[in-house]
Amino acid sequence: MRDLPCIFLAATVWGYWTCVAAMSIRVRRRTRKLSGIVPSQRKEQLMWLVWVPLVFAWMVLPHLAASSTSPAWGLPAFAREQPWLAVRWAAALLGVGCLALSIECWLRMGKNWRMAVAPDQQTELVTSGLYGRVRHPIYALSILLMLCTLVVVPTVPVAVMAALHIGLMVTKAYNEERFLAGRHGEPYQRYLRRTGRFLPRLRIADADEP
Repeated sequence: MRDLPCIFLAATVWGYWTCVAAMSIRVRRRTRKLSGIVPSQRKEQLMWLVWVPLVFAWMVLPHLAASSTSPAWGLPAFAREQPWLAVRWAAALLGVGCLALSIECWLRMGKNWRMAVAPDQQTELVTSGLYGRVRHPIYALSILLMLCTLVVVPTVPVAVMAALHIGLMVTKAYNEERFLAGRHGEPYQRYLRRTGRFLPRLRIADADEP
């Protein structure tokens, strides 16, 4: 029996990565360079060795869980029963919200969006919308979408995938902050003081605070 929350979530994940692929193609056509799409930093290159197969697994595992009866890949029995079924549907709908907000962030970034740190390309610092309170809203939403995936598909492979993904997002956020601090200097330092990495700050630091 095919599981509808899994199918719904899988469509959202495919929609997410289809958008990313389309934006990558647009960056390649506009810049005529692979930098910004394929990482040039050694650290990001190593991250991509894990991230690329992880994305593939993210797109495939919900489909497997939707129809598989294998104990390794299929859903556990409790996932198809109430109240967990209702929770899974809520997570699947929340995933759509993550995609919608991610699209808003991508549109706000516009030509400044990149898949990887691009030292040879000049970009502007975007601080409006969600970026006014959170430095990495796209990564935060990606983490939340992954957690939604884990709720909808509560299996060991997805739990491992979620742990890896969250670790990669945290590492990438730190790496980008170091790069942007060097690129934008004091304006970025002020931005760091008034925003949270993945969640809004409960208290916004004064501009003169160290």
